[in-house]
Amino acid sequence: MPDMNYNHLRYFWEVAHDGNLTRTAARLNLSQSAVSVQIRKLEDRLGHALFERRARQLHLTEAGRIALDHADTIFGAGRDLIATLSQTGTPRQVLRVGALATLSRNFQIEFLRPLLGQRNVELVLRSGTSIELLQGLENLSLDVVLTNRVPAPDALTNFITHALSEQPVSVIGTPARLGPPQPLAQLLSSHPIIVPTIESPVRAGFDTLCARLNIDPDLAAEVDDMALMRLLCREDIGLAILPPIVVQNELRSGLLQEADHTIGLTEFFHAVTIKRQFPNQLLTTLLDRPGFNPTATDPEQVSVS
Repeated sequence: MPDMNYNHLRYFWEVAHDGNLTRTAARLNLSQSAVSVQIRKLEDRLGHALFERRARQLHLTEAGRIALDHADTIFGAGRDLIATLSQTGTPRQVLRVGALATLSRNFQIEFLRPLLGQRNVELVLRSGTSIELLQGLENLSLDVVLTNRVPAPDALTNFITHALSEQPVSVIGTPARLGPPQPLAQLLSSHPIIVPTIESPVRAGFDTLCARLNIDPDLAAEVDDMALMRLLCREDIGLAILPPIVVQNELRSGLLQEADHTIGLTEFFHAVTIKRQFPNQLLTTLLDRPGFNPTATDPEQVSVS
């Protein structure tokens, strides 16, 4: 049986990711017919059509999706091979980190702190949705994804979830708004409340708490970005339901403070990786350090949430 021609696979891979034969051909400085011939030869070799044309657009067939998964792994492994074996002298190591767009910036900084300022380390930081980031992890364009949501189990993926930290969630506001101590139910029912959106596990816990206390809170804002929640709380729009790490500098300075109540809610932070033949050693350094505590920070640190 003849071996696969990986040039044919490369052309397919480029078109599949571009989603447009014309654009791919122009980028590769080739004619459309030349690229089409290469893909057709791959289809002949595999015995299956890889694309189908619908409404003048190319769409992957089921065989095409399987081929793309394998091509991502093959060419990703090639990048790993070059990066691993071609370094000489003192290598400049790269760690590619994806983070949920709504995740606390303070938490991200504390996770990466051991690598910050190292001259031989380059950090590539990207934010996005869970779907975008996990796809980046699968195609090896990311080394790790930071999130507060564990990816759902999937028989077709091999995500590895590392529990990093759990942070208590508090009621936080300006000193003037919090005022003298008062019962929790009274506090939550007498002030506007800034909460995460309904997709957040913290929001689900807060709704359950309100039901238990038999109160109907006045929601000032439902926000999917912790940085924006922090700013709204600073502007005294209302009380915020937040992990203290998000506003740690404001708490130290006295601009904000925690209510004197334990509300029984917790936010969990995770790092998600995927099994790699050549794992990034920088990531090993971050995940294996003992006693990671993102709240134990320098009092002079500037908040980046």
